[in-house]
Amino acid sequence: MSRNSGPDGRNVLFEPLQLPCGAVLKNRIAKSAMSDSLGDGTGHPTQAQCRLYRRWSDGGQALAIVGEVQCGPGFAEKPGNLVLDGASDLDRFRDLARSGSANGALLWLQLGHAGAMAYPPTSSPRGPSALDLPGLTCAALTLDEIRAVPLAFARTALLAKQSGFGGVQIHAAHGFLISQFLSPLFNRRKDAYGGPVENRMRLLLEVIDAVREAVGAAFPVAVKLNSSDQLEGGLNGDDALEILAALDKTSIDLIDLSGGTYFPGAKSASDSDGKGPYFIDFARRARGVTSKPLMVTGGFKTLAQAVAAVASGHADVVGLARLLALEPALAGLWHAGRAAEPVFPRFTDPPEGGITAWYTMRLTQIGEDRETPEYGDLEPAVAAYEARDRERTATWLRHFAGPG
Repeated sequence: MSRNSGPDGRNVLFEPLQLPCGAVLKNRIAKSAMSDSLGDGTGHPTQAQCRLYRRWSDGGQALAIVGEVQCGPGFAEKPGNLVLDGASDLDRFRDLARSGSANGALLWLQLGHAGAMAYPPTSSPRGPSALDLPGLTCAALTLDEIRAVPLAFARTALLAKQSGFGGVQIHAAHGFLISQFLSPLFNRRKDAYGGPVENRMRLLLEVIDAVREAVGAAFPVAVKLNSSDQLEGGLNGDDALEILAALDKTSIDLIDLSGGTYFPGAKSASDSDGKGPYFIDFARRARGVTSKPLMVTGGFKTLAQAVAAVASGHADVVGLARLLALEPALAGLWHAGRAAEPVFPRFTDPPEGGITAWYTMRLTQIGEDRETPEYGDLEPAVAAYEARDRERTATWLRHFAGPG
């Protein structure tokens, strides 16, 4: 039978995929990592977050990834991030793991560290190198601080496994810490962690080794990687291919390809007006240097695009984010032949970060079972998002005793 079987080819999306570690994804659709900002300000999940991931697991996709789970409170991206470390209440994380693992779905945690882009009200940003740029100021990490990063990621990965999550994803994209080390724009070090790409990828490889040693051979470990930073002087496609070739020799189970950064002033790839998946062409190039399963995230808007990505062999898994914020049951609708194609909201002259804020508040509505088919306006969503950040910042500072 052809991989593109069925009247509209959708069957290809609903074949299982066995990862190198032995874990099986029941189909080829994943809810990719999003910063849902639904932590309670103390680093713990809320009931709305548990409900959100239950809605997605009921929706039929094989995998969902919780974005930006911090290995400690010092370098969070937002005060709504989860923090999973030795001080966490694991029972609350177990509730989240159970909620997102219904109906044969897997729920993974994305292990994050914002580094130079840590949220200043709760952090003292530090990256590979000291920077003083418009909108971004940070100090440089010391060698001892860099060497502590793999151990922190490994500790959180083990806690994720002990809490019942189905896997972890190491965040090496979108301008956060490991992505900063990969990028010559952020990384101007002269030691073993800077300079040529083989040095810039050193921290990523050390994190992978430490995480794998902590969780064992049978637990899924993925990496999210930029195809390029989409910034002048940042990581480019040729360097990304060298990194992929190195990842091919590691024990990881899935590579999630994306691109772009949240560097102040940079346009997010997800805010693009492009009409198709953003990184399929790069995935085709990636096939030449790695045999690892590939997930491609960014720009999927229709069933036909998802089918084409998998049927072509360029992607093994399609990562959906905003589509599943508009329709959390989309995978099940596609499987049933009810090819729902959500209409995306359009905003005129949104402020920087405004679209992300709107989608984040949409996730809150889903987690509280109060979303409606009519999309709300941008301005009230941004105001609610900013107010919640202020509230959670105050909670964070009380709980974690100030910037770290």
